[in-house]
Amino acid sequence: MRLTLEQLIRYQTEGYLIVPNVFTDEDLRPVIDELSAELDARAGQLLAEGKLTELYEDEPFEKRYTRLYEQSKEICRGFDINGYLGEAIFRFMGNEGLLDLVECLLGTELSCNPIQHIRAKHPAKSTQSEPDYFQNVPWHQDCAVTSPDSEASEIITFWLPLVDATAETGCMEIMPHVFKQGYINHRSEGGTTIVPEKLPAVTPVLAECKKGGLVIMNKYTPHRGISNRSDIIRWSIDLRYHKTGAPSGRSIHPSFPVRSAYDPASVLTDVTEWRKMWREVKEEKGKSLHRV
Repeated sequence: MRLTLEQLIRYQTEGYLIVPNVFTDEDLRPVIDELSAELDARAGQLLAEGKLTELYEDEPFEKRYTRLYEQSKEICRGFDINGYLGEAIFRFMGNEGLLDLVECLLGTELSCNPIQHIRAKHPAKSTQSEPDYFQNVPWHQDCAVTSPDSEASEIITFWLPLVDATAETGCMEIMPHVFKQGYINHRSEGGTTIVPEKLPAVTPVLAECKKGGLVIMNKYTPHRGISNRSDIIRWSIDLRYHKTGAPSGRSIHPSFPVRSAYDPASVLTDVTEWRKMWREVKEEKGKSLHRV
């Protein structure tokens, strides 16, 4: 799949684009199976430690994590891409269909940005004791968690749900056109958020996206996550890409080439090497990873 001229113009005009039907169930199944296996392993360990009393093995992918989380919040510790370092998610970051779309915006020399996440937004009724930002992610720009040296880098967000992301399950809201203003001051308050008095007076749009679809966002596009009012988990993957050789905005973490017309041998395909890169990372003590 390639982006059409109309889609490219819309992205360049509004600062975001929702593309349906990018991925098949077969594309997403290995990642979902891997997440399920990781949950199973974590649950088994916590059960052995006496921190769980029920494994909920018959619950579906869309509900099991919440059942386990309600028993022990430890189930979520380090449960992210750079925490469990699964092969399926590594392969997915080089998915050809995904990279075809990335190439439409960034060209042929592509690197996977080190800011990458698996997100699981539990139903609101299961997180009532948590801070509000667990459900209502505040308004922010993705560039706010990158270092200033990457100001000139075109780092684009590619966000995809593993279940239908709707107003009920807690999709994103986006401010169109605002990316043209560039970086807006942020502060750390229940997560990184745009300074309230700087928040643009723009009517947001609801960025609903079905499973298999993709939300593409400019790094200056303000967006937020709304509450999950359903009874399922809103699973999603948050990936970012930039041109190989450009500052990643997180130089202390590993980015890696995923496509190259000029030097195909540079593309990282060895999951063991990728894991080694992350495991060797030692974050500088006290170094802020947010630009506020």
